[in-house]
Amino acid sequence: MKKRIVLALGGNALGEDLAQQMHAVKTTAKAIVDLIAEGHELVITHGNGPQVGMIHQAFEAAAVQHHGQVLPMSVCVALSQGYIGYDLQNALREEMLNRGIHKPVTTLVTQVQVDKHDPAFIEPSKPIGSFLSKSEAEKLMSQGVAVREDSGRGWRRVVASPKPKDIIEKESVKALLEAGHVAITVGGGGIPVIAQGNHLKGASAVIDKDWASAVLAEMICADLLIILTAVEKVAINFNRPDQQWLDAMSVDEAKRYIKEDQFAKGSMLPKVEAAMHFSSSAPGRETLITLLEKASEGIAGKTGTRLRNM
Repeated sequence: MKKRIVLALGGNALGEDLAQQMHAVKTTAKAIVDLIAEGHELVITHGNGPQVGMIHQAFEAAAVQHHGQVLPMSVCVALSQGYIGYDLQNALREEMLNRGIHKPVTTLVTQVQVDKHDPAFIEPSKPIGSFLSKSEAEKLMSQGVAVREDSGRGWRRVVASPKPKDIIEKESVKALLEAGHVAITVGGGGIPVIAQGNHLKGASAVIDKDWASAVLAEMICADLLIILTAVEKVAINFNRPDQQWLDAMSVDEAKRYIKEDQFAKGSMLPKVEAAMHFSSSAPGRETLITLLEKASEGIAGKTGTRLRNM
């Protein structure tokens, strides 16, 4: 059955730098076009952690050298949307034409409204950029830069990660779908903006792309949200002798697992929370969490973890 799907790409779908990204999107495009070939309406969202970090660092270095201003984080997110979207839409176009599918692909520069009073602005927590050594992290901290240890994998810069309240260009996404386009939107969680009357002011933040994808999916009346990650299914007791992979999970079960600290804050927790938000937003909506290459099988109910409001 044809579905309207929001597909949230994980970081492994884009690589860690420009060369890796150009290679990764070719593989990513094949899996996405499999879904398009099945007749689904597709909206693609993606993260931008390494990319926005590199952009910010590059302009920061340029500002120091030339005594200029550092680019605001909102502008860095906008730049990342453009260059990631450029690679993705070209890879998708090429793969579709190779299969005889003639369907336009459009990258939409997308703003996401946040609340200026969101407590996330007080305590930055969203990792951006590449991993750092402890000595590199200590040097940045001495300069007043917020740095945190990231899930046992190393140290990274962190910025505020407020919850998305509204997708400013949601009507444009709907119009693209109705016109038969594949839409690439809310890249990197969207450009964070705060409403000041009719003006939208960029915020120093990075929005979690899974949360932004869940809010977008709700607003465009999607049937299914697919959150792609590095594992085929969600697990409880992860990496323990009694580890258990989950085929399905209710919203109530997910709440209980969260209270038990079953999901890591820097990785699976925001994905499960975003899944809960969308699956609770209307009857019949559900979220699938799985690998990119397993998405088609997951839609068919053969793998992945499905989260429903049962």
